Amino acid sequence: MPLSSISSVQPMLVLICGPYLSGTHGDPALIAANRERLESWALPIYERGHLPLVGEWMALPIIHSAGGQTPGDAVFNTYQYPVAHRLLARCDAVLRLPGESRGADLDVARAHELGLTVFTNIEQLPRLTPATASPQT
Repeated sequence: MPLSSISSVQPMLVLICGPYLSGTHGDPALIAANRERLESWALPIYERGHLPLVGEWMALPIIHSAGGQTPGDAVFNTYQYPVAHRLLARCDAVLRLPGESRGADLDVARAHELGLTVFTNIEQLPRLTPATASPQT
């Protein structure tokens, strides 16, 4: 969806994507740091009037319930990307963070297939006023 067609009066559900496992060689501390980096963009997105989402917030409970033990194991690989693609079908936009990431690249490709706008900078995300960021009752 081109930026010009995004309604600037409705909050968007924005998937934050970027490196999660990439560059970690399976090191739990590096994976946690990557997740913290993804999560660090949640508040700035929210402050612009939108609702942020990190795919791992949804995927990890499913992976753990299915018996996944470590990031990158067979169970992780079975669910991680399909969960992200289902989420993208519900999202309005993507914020793609810098850094090499096969998963984030797949998310961006799927977002383009769905016609979603892919932002690469938080400043590209429309800033809503407090009145337009809250649903009218």
